[in-house]
Amino acid sequence: VHRLVTYIFVYEDLISLTCGAIIIWYFAGSFEKNVGTVKYCFLTIAFAVLSALLYLLLETIVSRVSKVEDAKGFMPVAFATLGVSTTRSQMKRTLVFGVRVPVVLVPWFMLCIAWFIPRSSLLSNLCGLLAGEAYGLGYCFCLDFAESVGSKLDRVLPFSLLKRIPGLKYIPGSLAERRAFESSKINPVPGAYPTQSYYCSSPPALPAFQMQHPNAQSQGFQHSCAP
Repeated sequence: VHRLVTYIFVYEDLISLTCGAIIIWYFAGSFEKNVGTVKYCFLTIAFAVLSALLYLLLETIVSRVSKVEDAKGFMPVAFATLGVSTTRSQMKRTLVFGVRVPVVLVPWFMLCIAWFIPRSSLLSNLCGLLAGEAYGLGYCFCLDFAESVGSKLDRVLPFSLLKRIPGLKYIPGSLAERRAFESSKINPVPGAYPTQSYYCSSPPALPAFQMQHPNAQSQGFQHSCAP
């Protein structure tokens, strides 16, 4: 039973490991920013189990037609997160290699590209994509939990420990906290950036003819500080 989750950590060579690391950094990282670290960890396990169960169900049928690669690596979960992002996106079209395509077709286009990655299983990636799109369309609503639950889990182990690890970027579970976290990076507090000091020189002495006519100063002879 434990292999329903542990297969996402299995890589057979350096190329597949590198591709998996890039996919985790690009797709899973952006998904974590949208849902928070707590919900991301929970959905990672849920997507891994759903993809594995769907893979075991379809493997018996597909294996009669052609050879099926074993399910391994993080790619099925990455396709699940991509399926959620595209089904819930407000955008209609996006750029893919300079060509505008519908957003709903992006994961299927990426699925064709992933077919050429060594040691990748097309069936397991497809199962991950189907699980993610089912969740994105609301068919797996039982996997959702309230933000208040995520905020409470932020304060318990092991998530409270993750916040204290230096260099680790922890995303809060509350939407308001995530927005405050993002706005703090855009609008830093005063004094966060170094400022340039300016030198204000003393006003030059008035010429002799101006000193002899005091009314001249009341006509707009004012001095400003030059930086």
